[in-house]
Amino acid sequence: MNIQMQEKEEKTIVDTTTGNETEETLQYSYKHPHPAVTTDCVIFCFDKKDLNVLLVKRGVEPYKDSWAFPGGFLRMDESAEECALRELKEETNLTPVHIEQFHTFTKVDRDPRERVITIAYFALIKKSDVIGGDDASEAQWFKVKDIPQLAFDHDFILSKALTALNQKIHFEPIGFDLLETEFSIPELQRLYEAILNAHFDRRNFQKKMLQLGILEESKNNVKKKNPKGRSKNKKWRFIPEKYEEMRINKQFRLEF
Repeated sequence: MNIQMQEKEEKTIVDTTTGNETEETLQYSYKHPHPAVTTDCVIFCFDKKDLNVLLVKRGVEPYKDSWAFPGGFLRMDESAEECALRELKEETNLTPVHIEQFHTFTKVDRDPRERVITIAYFALIKKSDVIGGDDASEAQWFKVKDIPQLAFDHDFILSKALTALNQKIHFEPIGFDLLETEFSIPELQRLYEAILNAHFDRRNFQKKMLQLGILEESKNNVKKKNPKGRSKNKKWRFIPEKYEEMRINKQFRLEF
């Protein structure tokens, strides 16, 4: 670009901006189309039997009355994570302790309104009541195996989220975030089977989990039997300090 053309371009930019902006700032601005950015949240919970995911029913077009993940457009004064947490709070009244970014979706025609890139997060929480709000007419938990047709490309987003969850559970004890503080081995097994879409032998699963050394028996266990004469399921607790020690030594890996 020669000097005359550059001066002409910079002058054009200055002429179309507000008086509060300076030429020094605007010389680094470029006139070209900008994609919009959104965030979407895939929130998982476990009901002691099935893996569930949180969906909201859209109250506005496009895809009005269709189910989708909580999410919305990024504001100019917030980070992507701040946007994800804000939209989740506004649409479901949930505030997870931790969310994790797992993928960015950039397909050109993924949103019929305009060119939109979405940054997707997932979180694992204990099941709680949800309330639809903002542009979501209602919010509801769905079993992963019974998901309805989703708006936009959210079916693909769910598939990616499940893959990320499946891979992560082999290297981090993330499943314990979905359980109560005290849980039975059968509950833990059902959770792992739901996430990994697999079936494990009961005795082998229990042996493997106890051999890891990250579980301790609850002090609240009682030596009573149920009416059928069988011992009640013992309750166990996760030992985060033991896991942290294994993580530092790179010893934690689950293989089934």
